[in-house]
Amino acid sequence: MSATEKLVRPALTDPFRIGDVEIANRVLLAPLAGIGNWFVRLQARRHGAGLGFSEMVSSHAIHHRNERTLRELLRIHPDEHPVAIQLFGSDPEVMRGAAGVVGDAGADLIDLNMGCPVRKVRKTGAGAELLADPDLAVAVAVAAVEGGRGRPVTVKLRSGLVPGDDSGVELGVRLVEEAAVSAIAFHPRSAAIHHKGVPDYDLVRRLVERIDAPVIVSGGLDTAASARKAFELSGADAVMIARGSFGDPWIFDELTGKRALPPAREEIAEELLWVIGRAEEHLGEQRATRYLRKFYPWYANRLGFDPGEADALQRLTDLGQARKMIAAAVSPAPG
Repeated sequence: MSATEKLVRPALTDPFRIGDVEIANRVLLAPLAGIGNWFVRLQARRHGAGLGFSEMVSSHAIHHRNERTLRELLRIHPDEHPVAIQLFGSDPEVMRGAAGVVGDAGADLIDLNMGCPVRKVRKTGAGAELLADPDLAVAVAVAAVEGGRGRPVTVKLRSGLVPGDDSGVELGVRLVEEAAVSAIAFHPRSAAIHHKGVPDYDLVRRLVERIDAPVIVSGGLDTAASARKAFELSGADAVMIARGSFGDPWIFDELTGKRALPPAREEIAEELLWVIGRAEEHLGEQRATRYLRKFYPWYANRLGFDPGEADALQRLTDLGQARKMIAAAVSPAPG
């Protein structure tokens, strides 16, 4: 990177635009499969994220008006704007209709998943499988742009299907030039290796140099330090935090300059209690009790729970008991 380039590089705290949507900073919450519902996005926004992306939502489920999908996965909290809803699918006409429904639901941006490496998604022709058929990928994006009626459309891409495959760069160029996609989120690891291996941030830089649209770097951003490093090495316009946010929404505070020190145990307990309350609001107590079992391990170690206590928290079948156990972890010992 030249000295001149360093001088003009933005800071993560600087605003930017995706299409006509103003984003307050360059630290974004990634779409988290099975996790990124409204209150997870709202949590990230509370801690400073400029934009949150939803978990991936089936365009076919929306097209067929699946009631649970419409009620739960398209739920948007008024305090989380701007927000992006991510869709997956490989049928352009279905995607066109789904994009319209998502726009009507209140999404500020529509994101397309062309990077998911999971077999059950790829076998439908969606996710990373679209890298194998770039013409179809472009057609799907064109349909989403048309169906979205003016809302910016973004695409999340992998670098390729197998190690050494960099076809994602060329597809990213085509998506911007031929489909008028407004931004590309680029994960520079192949679909075959999922989250293993070292991301190749030079591939992100190649895409940055070839398109006239924001590029968001994703993959391997597990800490604030690694996110800053990826931002500099890739030349990207923004960073997208995924697994690094699990049980650590404070990573957004750190990256946006709101804090430098880790949270105290009392803060961690308060945050987990907030999550429990929102999950209960979203799903009802019975379903929330089961759903929260994926969240507890992210916080248990931070709260100082030993393995037995962490396991006990996982096994609880009553949210009231969970709340008491969490509160007790930060309460002064009697006597």
